[in-house]
Amino acid sequence: MPAHRDRRRRRWPWVLSGVTALLATAAVMLAIVFQFGLPWWTGDADHNHVYVSSDGAHQHYQVHVPPQHDGSTQLPVMMAIHGCGMTGFGWNSMKASTQFNALADREGFIVVYPTQRPFENTLNCWNSADPRNQIRGAGEPALLAGVAQEVVETYGADPDRIHVSGASSGAGTAVILGVTYPDVFATVTSVAGGEYGLDRVDPDDPDATPPTTTGRLAWEQMGDRARQVPLLIVQGGRDEVVPSLVGERLVEHWIALHDLVDDGLDNDSLDLVAETVTHPPAGEQYGYEQTRLRTSEGDALIEYVFSEELAHVWSTPGSEGIFTDAAGPDATRMAWSFAELHDNR
Repeated sequence: MPAHRDRRRRRWPWVLSGVTALLATAAVMLAIVFQFGLPWWTGDADHNHVYVSSDGAHQHYQVHVPPQHDGSTQLPVMMAIHGCGMTGFGWNSMKASTQFNALADREGFIVVYPTQRPFENTLNCWNSADPRNQIRGAGEPALLAGVAQEVVETYGADPDRIHVSGASSGAGTAVILGVTYPDVFATVTSVAGGEYGLDRVDPDDPDATPPTTTGRLAWEQMGDRARQVPLLIVQGGRDEVVPSLVGERLVEHWIALHDLVDDGLDNDSLDLVAETVTHPPAGEQYGYEQTRLRTSEGDALIEYVFSEELAHVWSTPGSEGIFTDAAGPDATRMAWSFAELHDNR
């Protein structure tokens, strides 16, 4: 055999291993950019952190601090949890979709963007349908509650005014946080999300598991920390991922939960009164209905916003990303206005 062919044959495994290593490095770099973004995507008021739980689990998150943060006042907090195919502050982020930062700078609140841990889910969803992530003291709820408490300690935030908003799977996780950590989160906003224990509901036969059943599961999970956590629901009529039936069930589910929290009985003891305001289309903006369910004392415990034209998206002016639509009701402003209604829990 000629010597040059022998040398080529000996070099080939080295070349192959080098290409493999290069491809692996490129894949890791792309995953990092997807999840955490590029350095210039982080503004001067944005700070990246990693919360480490007692069992060593890591949760990355970004905090946006408004100009009003000067150490003299405990500011409220809004945690914004992304949906599937999204990140907290990387590519196709919750930060860009919601535009919470601009509102926070005007209104004076801290925003927290957790991002799902790499390789925890094929589509980068939060695993809200997994029963292991539906209990206190474990899984994703424990990590996110730990993040909230760390933000309070690090930034001197108000522990009584921590709010959470979520989109899609992140909305499911936000609802779970309201159930598992009602002592941490003051209000919950669900955009295109479902009830606690939705994985127990057969989509082909939803009536077999009524919302009162999952409402009782939520109440049992709350335990001795049970309280009436206010909930805002934003639902689109053209949502093919989370159909409107799921949003309607979430309303009934939360009514059932509040009823049980009141006296431990399924007896409509709160006697909630519904008030609906219709907002007609204006120019390119979709119309929507806004229904508030109030107690006899006038407290709006549940708010349901339904827009027939809205799909599976987060809607707010200036929103950026794949799952956004600026023509719908302003979910960002609504989430914060709803939070402010309940600032003195």
